[in-house]
Order: sequence, then structure tokens, then C-alpha cells
Amino acid sequence: MASISLKNITKTYEGGNTVIPNLNLEIKDKEFIILVGPSGCGKSTTLRMIAGLEEVTSGDLLIGDRRVNDVAPKDRDIAMVFQSYALYPHMTVYKNMAFALELRKVDKKEIDRKVREVARILEIEDYLNRKPKALSGGQRQRVALGRAMVRDPAVFLLDEPLSNLDAKLRTEMRSQITRLHQNLQTTFVYVTHDQAEAMTMADRIVVMKDGYIQQVDTPTFLYEHPCNMFVAGFIGTPRMNFIDAVLSDKNGVLRVDFSGYSVALPERMQSDENLKKYVGKTVVFGIRPEDLHANEKYENGDKSNRIDLHVEIAEMMGSEIFLYSELDGEKVIANVPSNKKIQSNTDVALYLDTNRVHIFDKDTEVLICD
Repeated sequence: MASISLKNITKTYEGGNTVIPNLNLEIKDKEFIILVGPSGCGKSTTLRMIAGLEEVTSGDLLIGDRRVNDVAPKDRDIAMVFQSYALYPHMTVYKNMAFALELRKVDKKEIDRKVREVARILEIEDYLNRKPKALSGGQRQRVALGRAMVRDPAVFLLDEPLSNLDAKLRTEMRSQITRLHQNLQTTFVYVTHDQAEAMTMADRIVVMKDGYIQQVDTPTFLYEHPCNMFVAGFIGTPRMNFIDAVLSDKNGVLRVDFSGYSVALPERMQSDENLKKYVGKTVVFGIRPEDLHANEKYENGDKSNRIDLHVEIAEMMGSEIFLYSELDGEKVIANVPSNKKIQSNTDVALYLDTNRVHIFDKDTEVLICD
């Protein structure tokens, strides 16, 4: 088992294109950590540097206590699972899983024991004599996982392994990989652009943008306390609503004023000295769709948290409905229970849960308070 340390890591390609300017990250032994971010943010490059498939331009990369900058991939005690499965089409499932062990000249009985044990864990025992073309996408991905598992690596690296699967299979494989991590008690580093995967699987999430780490924390903390607007908008589906508002102090009560509304901020924000510095300035008022309620029981005592919107589109999602509206040209999305039966092209009163609001600096987009 192994921890991973990335210290002042940079990656610059020929021509001077720097994709990782300065990255520092500590991954704990046996941790399941997921790197997320939009395309081109540097998450796959980071994973490939850990694997040894990309050279580190500068900085120190350690697996355990060993600096591995110049160590060949095969000597790093890692196993990698790719998006494309990368199975040998002419080999059976058994041979695909056994191949790396055969190259190491492991005893045949030991190879057979490991392959069959891993096949049992992944529920692919019945497919050992088949070739990859006879398998479904989910089965192929389990074979790719199995091929990595038989090697007993200290670190598993997974690069968007579920992106080629349909929605149902992705959900099944998410739970399977999570159970796998729990059983193996090995360090997992996983890359995805799908924040739902990150939220459901990770011990900690690393949110990246333009080669920089924005925030590293547990899924719950990231969701409830994003450090800036990028993280707030990236984590959560649908994304957080951002509304430009002027912070005001009316009779000693801090409020956000926007589109004719004046919403009193919660008690915990009233004494925030940093927030008070923004009185009279434009800030960004953030609230998640699920914190906009269509039930008047959420109305505050001063009734300031009610807003009236015209629902342009009501998107039925089963147990919930996504309501798409606009407020002075700014898009607003609400997520309400489907038993409200709200339809498109209707008017609705929504109540903001002011205990769940976030206030961001308009210029820096950094969180002021939440």
C-alpha cells in the first residue's frame, strides 16, 4: 500500500505550453481520491505523471517514501485502468488477466489461483474462456479491472473508466468499484469529468481548473462549503444559481437586494465582519436549485424570501421537477418535488432557504461567507 505526494509538480510540453503550473497534493494510503474538472484542466495529465506515462518537468513525485520521477512505469507498483479497456482482442479473458503475471514468470498455479479469485470477486467467472468481442461494455470493464487487480498493485489509477458505458451500467459499475476499493484497501486515484461519480465514490475530491487545484475536500464539505464560484458551479446538479445583488444594511439587518426583492440574510451572517465590508457593493448571491422551495411553509417571518417567477420549462425527472426561469435576464433553476405538478409556462411562488445561501466576491469569485 502507498501514499502519493506531488510536490511543486509542473508539466510543460515542447513549445513552452505549460498545462500544470505548480501542483501540490497529498494522497493518503488506502484513500479513494477523485480528480474532477472540465476538459483540459490537467486531471488526466496528473494521473499520467503518477503512472509514469508523462514525464514530470519539475518537482518531486513520491509513491510511498520513494521518489519516482525517473522510475519506469513497470517499476512503480501501480496498475492503470483506461477508458478504452485496452484488452488484447485475440486473447481470452483468462489470458488477458494472466498476461502480466506470465511476463513476470509467476508460477502457473499461483496465476490460476489469482485469476480465478479475482474473476469470482468481479463476477466474471463464466466469461474466462470468451474473447473481449463477445462481452458487453460493462463486462469488458470488469475484465480491465481484473487484469489490474491480479497484480496486487500498491496504487490503482483509473482514467475515466466508465465514460463509454450507458447510464445504467455506469451506476452499477460505480457501486462495484466502490466495493472493490473497500475490499482491496488499496490507494485509488480516479479521474472523471462526471461530478456525480465523484460525489458518490470519493473519500476526497480534487477540483481542478486550468492546471490549478481549486479545492480538495470530502464530497459533503465541497458541496456545502465551496471555496469559490467555480467549485460551487461545478459540484451539484443542476448547478448553483448565481444572482448579482447589492448587499445592504437596513435598520441593522444585512440584506441582498436584486430584481426588486430584498432578502434578509440568516442570523449567522449578520455578525460577519468580512461580509459587512461589502455593504453598498455588488456581490454574487448563490443558492442551489434544491434550496428554492415551492412550499409556503418555507416562508420567513418577514416574508422577504419569497420570489415570483414565470416557469418557462418544467422538466419532469421522476420524483422531482426542474423549473427553468429567468430573473432580469439571469437564469434561475429550482428543483421541487414532482407532486407539486408545476407545468411549463406557468407562474410560481418560490421560497429561498436563506440558511443555505452563499455570498461570493463579484470580482474575485471567492467565497465571502456561507
